Amino acid sequence: MRRVTGCEARANKPPMSTKPQSLLKKHLLKKVWDAHTVCELPSGQTQLFIGLHLIHEVTSPQAFAMLRERKLGVRFPKRTFATVDHIIPTDSQIRPFQDVLAEAMMVELEKNCREHGITLFDPASGQQGVVHVIGPELGLTHPGMTIACGDSHTSTHGAFGAVAFGIGTSQVRDVLATGCLAMEPLKVRRIAIDGKLGRGVYAKDAILAVIRRLGVKGGVGFAYEYAGSTIEAMSMEERMTVCNMSIEGGARVGYVNPDETTFEYLRGRRYAPQGEAFERARAWWQSMASDAGASYDDEFALDAKAIAPSVTWGINPEQNLGIDEKLPSPQDVADEARASIEEALAYMQFKPGQSIEGTPINVAFIGSCTNGRISDLREAAAVAKHGKVASGIRTFVVPGSRAVAEQAEKEGLPEIFRAAGFTWREPGCSMCLAMNPDQLVGDEICASSSNRNFKGRQGSPTGRTLLMSPAMVAAAAIRGKVTDVREILG
Repeated sequence: MRRVTGCEARANKPPMSTKPQSLLKKHLLKKVWDAHTVCELPSGQTQLFIGLHLIHEVTSPQAFAMLRERKLGVRFPKRTFATVDHIIPTDSQIRPFQDVLAEAMMVELEKNCREHGITLFDPASGQQGVVHVIGPELGLTHPGMTIACGDSHTSTHGAFGAVAFGIGTSQVRDVLATGCLAMEPLKVRRIAIDGKLGRGVYAKDAILAVIRRLGVKGGVGFAYEYAGSTIEAMSMEERMTVCNMSIEGGARVGYVNPDETTFEYLRGRRYAPQGEAFERARAWWQSMASDAGASYDDEFALDAKAIAPSVTWGINPEQNLGIDEKLPSPQDVADEARASIEEALAYMQFKPGQSIEGTPINVAFIGSCTNGRISDLREAAAVAKHGKVASGIRTFVVPGSRAVAEQAEKEGLPEIFRAAGFTWREPGCSMCLAMNPDQLVGDEICASSSNRNFKGRQGSPTGRTLLMSPAMVAAAAIRGKVTDVREILG
């Protein structure tokens, strides 16, 4: 009989320690990390128990195939939840899908979930949507939890005070089979944003400002803890936008300490504790927040007044500027940054010193796990009602989930968008990464509320992406060019 190691034995059940925290002041990452540590590995990594595993149709098929090869099952099927989002079409979700590959991936996901007893939120369930939208709205995401998903933007769930990792396919296999994940220890940078955001400035602008200042590699080896009066005043959906793009700044994790805003968001949701159990959970969640006086590896401060409506101009999220600024010149930067600016300007077909405002667009996309929630659609609709989509502009308004779509319909948002000439779609990832029919053509420029402006990100190898808030996307669609949304809001 094979000998069971200590790590394996502890992995058979979640950590249930009720021992009091050390008298030392700790930040949330340390508390959650300690509570979920199964053992320290010889490699120096920590074997962490994963409290919630979210899967989708793109990174799970290979992982399940690897389980079959090894004759393994899913260790914690009740802690595993699936949805379909990346490949699902947004014009019609009638089965079979017209895209043969998309249909095959959907069939495979259905088979794997059925075989292993995993809950699947497919279109027929009425709960389908982008994985990082449905997790929170269903109450699956809790403070103090460890979460893993085969998707880069799993950091979204950190908005609840969870420690959430995006993982690769082989790690999806490991979590399915063991309920655990081997992780390198992380440093913590506290990012404090203080003050009130100005008119026409949103959570998307705040995180773009952070990435611009710290860089796309600034967070490597770090978890980002977001704090300050600006963050505290944000809704849960705004906090999710901020945490979602932590990965774009190089951070492994991004989180906000849980507070009353967090608890009230979770109260009454389908998978959240109910009644007295909720109050007990709430007390524990609150205890996981960073202690006053906790020590951090680094701290960064930003004044909210310094944040303007922002737009990316290059080929990574760091390359962004305020709407009233001009593009940089390679000659005005340090030698190490010159090549990347030259590459970005050449790819984007922009010139040094030109204004980002007034840049013509071809496509407008409102949606994604960054900005596809009901508050995002409300902000965009508030702009859309002030005009009509400019001639020749293709538009996509894509709710992040079926629940978001239904709420939007109750509020009459689809009618506002349609009256302005926008195209209302079915829930899915859509143009965020274009693993579906929603794609750019040639070197089209897209005003996008998504999270990445990499080369070829939106389906065309020469397509160009300008990241901005949903309200800014709506403004660009109406004017046919990058526009300061404050001009429309008045």
